[in-house]
Parts: sequence; C-alpha cells; structure tokens
Amino acid sequence: MKVVLFCGGQGMRMRSGPDSLPKPMMTIGSRPVLWHIMKYYAHFGHTEFVLALGYGASAVKDYFLTYQETHSNDFVLTKGGAEIELLSSDISEWRITFVDTGHDTAIGERLRRVRRYLDDDDVFLANYGDVLTDAPMNQIVDDFLATDAVGSLMAVPPQDSFHVVRYDADGTMRDLEPVADMSMCINGGYFVLRQGIFDYLGEGEDLVMDACVRAARDGRVRVHPHAGFWAPMDTLKERNALEEMNRVGRRPWAVWEQGSSGAAPERTTAALTVAGLPRAV
Repeated sequence: MKVVLFCGGQGMRMRSGPDSLPKPMMTIGSRPVLWHIMKYYAHFGHTEFVLALGYGASAVKDYFLTYQETHSNDFVLTKGGAEIELLSSDISEWRITFVDTGHDTAIGERLRRVRRYLDDDDVFLANYGDVLTDAPMNQIVDDFLATDAVGSLMAVPPQDSFHVVRYDADGTMRDLEPVADMSMCINGGYFVLRQGIFDYLGEGEDLVMDACVRAARDGRVRVHPHAGFWAPMDTLKERNALEEMNRVGRRPWAVWEQGSSGAAPERTTAALTVAGLPRAV
C-alpha cells in the first residue's frame, strides 16, 4: 500500500536561519523525523513511498541520494574500508517517488499533484511528515477497509499544556481545566484514504478542512481514536522532548525495534470531538 508523505513544511518555529532544513528533515538522533515515520510504515509492510516535496526539496532528495546505511546499521569492514558488509539494512526494500509539488502549496493540492503516482491503488496512506506514533497501522487499515468511507484519520488527545478558563459574563472564574484532560481529540495526521477522496477535493484546497469536512457531511469519513503514544514535532520544544526521549532510549514510536506489529493499544471509548488542524507541510 502506497504512503504519501507531505514534505513541504518550512518548520518556521524551529528554524535558526533562512537556510534551515525543511521540517521533515529535522533530526531525532542521527536521522530525520521523516526517516522515523518511513521506518514506522515499513515495519507494517508499507514500503512504497510518494514524497510530496515543497520547501527544501533538494535537501530531501540529496539525503536519500547519498544515504549512509552504516549510520543506523551494524556492519563488517574489511580491507581497510575497501569493503563493507551490512548486517542489516534500512531502505534497500523501499521504493521512493520524489515529486516537487510546489513551495507554498496546500496539503490537498499536494495530494492532487501526486495522484498520478498512486497508479490503480484504490486505498493508500498519507501522513503530515512530522508526527510520530505507536498506533497499530494495519489494524487501522483493516477497520477502514470494512467500511465504504473515503477517508479515515487518527484522533488523539491534545498534547498542549494550556488550560481552558471557564468564567461568567461578569468575569468570575468558575473552573480551570487542562486541555489534555478534556473529552476532545485533535487530528493526529495519520490518514487512510480511498481514491474517492478526490471527489471532495478541489484545486488548491486543504485535505482536512475542505475534503474531509465535505466527505464527513456525507457520512464517509471514519475516526480511529488512539490513546497510545503520539507526538508532533512542530516546535523546538517538541523536538527537544523527542531528542531527550531518543537519548535515554525511550522510543515508543520505534515499533520496528519491538520485533512485531503487536496488539493494538487500549483505545478510548468516550465520544470524541475531532478538530481539524490545517498544516503547512
């Protein structure tokens, strides 16, 4: 099953200068967050990737054109370095299509511009390119295939540390509730889609706030609640948190290190309100 990864984000809240790397190429440890996401999908057998490139497209292309397997795999070196025998491989089974979809293009339009590379596949996966999870992807796919929906998105609890203030018209505060404790979810950025989603997606439009909203009104969008690990890498604070987790060896998103896809984490059963999050990726 093909995986479309939106790789056009500039990472404005993490950039240190005008020549900074695009957001999907910001690293966790020695590898870009994009690599971690691709490893996640590959663990579930999805190794055909379509990269919808935008800002910093050359950085993404150059990274894979000069990919160093030895950075994340054990190997045997002989003859003074003249011969290297890899003991394992990251990307040898991957098929990656690189498509320049424009610098400031909306996500929905990026998807439209890579449609031709989906071939005749009726169902495909998509991802924002800057979010990590340990969700059971193939279970999500199976749940989706059992429906006639044109789209499915992962719903996750808010991660922000903000509090919601409840107060009366006269300014008297009644309550202060952490956003993370509220019975709502946000769009987690992991999609399962059918080609039918393009019937709801117009030129230059957004995937979530335009296409998914229209399809939802027809009852053709599913939500997969996930109460396990999920983390975005949209800010420097979030990146630093993931870097620290990686440094101490606590990498719940690295499902490929756990040996098998495993069972699905326990999911919430409460009614969920899903908020769409337009993203510049």
